[in-house]
Order: sequence, then structure tokens, then C-alpha cells
Amino acid sequence: MTIDAPTNKTDEAELVRRAKAGDLAAFEALVTSHERRVYTLARRITGNDHDAEDVTQQTLLSVVENLSGFREEASFSTWIQRIATYAALKVLRKRNGLPTVSLEEQTEPQEGYDTVAHPEYIADWRESPEQLVGRNETARLIDEALSELDDKHRVIFLLRDVQGLSVKETAEALGLSEANVKVRLLRARLQLRERLTQEFGDPARRFEPHRHEEPL
Repeated sequence: MTIDAPTNKTDEAELVRRAKAGDLAAFEALVTSHERRVYTLARRITGNDHDAEDVTQQTLLSVVENLSGFREEASFSTWIQRIATYAALKVLRKRNGLPTVSLEEQTEPQEGYDTVAHPEYIADWRESPEQLVGRNETARLIDEALSELDDKHRVIFLLRDVQGLSVKETAEALGLSEANVKVRLLRARLQLRERLTQEFGDPARRFEPHRHEEPL
């Protein structure tokens, strides 16, 4: 017997309860409803199809192995996205020959809004965002801009602005504070805005960023 994918958190919670009890159809419905989102997230983090497929498989295997221990303090969606994120970051670090560390260990102790850099390039855009979306190269440029962000900022942007998680869900998924998520998201947005402005901004209407005067 097949079961329809959940349409809300209540349905999802019921499927989780049944899957924990050994209902294979419920488990299959859970997996089916999240598999594409997991793959898309993995593809954007890792940058290629092969690694994304591996991450998706690793994520689903981890769900199978750990579902019984899922405490439901966060939603199943948040939990599986967190598993996928760590699996994808592990692939990145292995590819780059870096040690595997958690996002918590990347947290900067003094990270705050006062350390957010001012953009170097500010200009009005020649076209509206709606017009830009219709351009074929826009998606490619956005992907390129995302690839230029470091891991900790790119992942925040993907979870919050692409995957649609709330600040609280993003914080839970990555084991960070909500304040930390907000700071990193701001930095990611500023960097992306500046990068895309170099492509879409009108040089004739460029503004030089002003320096803030030091307090007396």
C-alpha cells in the first residue's frame, strides 16, 4: 500500500510516528517527500551531480539508521536538512583536503553586525528583478555567485533563502544561535548583492560607499 506525501506538519508527524513503529509505507512516503529537496540542497552545496547523489544516498541511509533516535524536538524536515547539510560539508572538506569540523567550530566568537563589511560596489540595477529573472544567464550567474561564498555563509543562504527555512529552523539545523544565523545571512546577502550588482548594475549610476566618521 502506498501513502500520500505529507501536506503539513501534522501529517508529517503522524508519518514519523508510524515509520518509527516499523510502517515501511510511512517511511517511504517521508523519504519521497524530502528526497528532491535534499538532492537540490546537496547539489547547490557541493556543486556537482555526482556528489549530490552521494550526499542524498548518505542522508537517506542515515535517516534509516537514526530514525528511532529522532527526538522530534525539531521538525522532521529540519532534521533531515541538517543531516544533508553535514553530509555535503563533509564531502566539500574531503574534496579540499580539509579536516572535518562542525559549523559550531567555525563560529567566530566576536561575530556581530559591527563586523559586517560595507560593500565596495553600489549601483542602481539597469533592469528590475522581474526582468532579470527572465534572462537565461541569471540562474548561472547566481550559481556562480553562490559558489564564491565560503561554506558557512553559502549554507546559511541556501537553507534560509532558497530552501525556505525560518531563522529558527536554520539555527536548529546547523546548531547555531539565531543571532549568528542572522549575521551570516546578512553577510551572504551583501556579498551576493555586490557580486550581482557588478553584472547588472548601471555603471553610470554607481555610488561610492562613504566612510563612517570615527566618534569623537
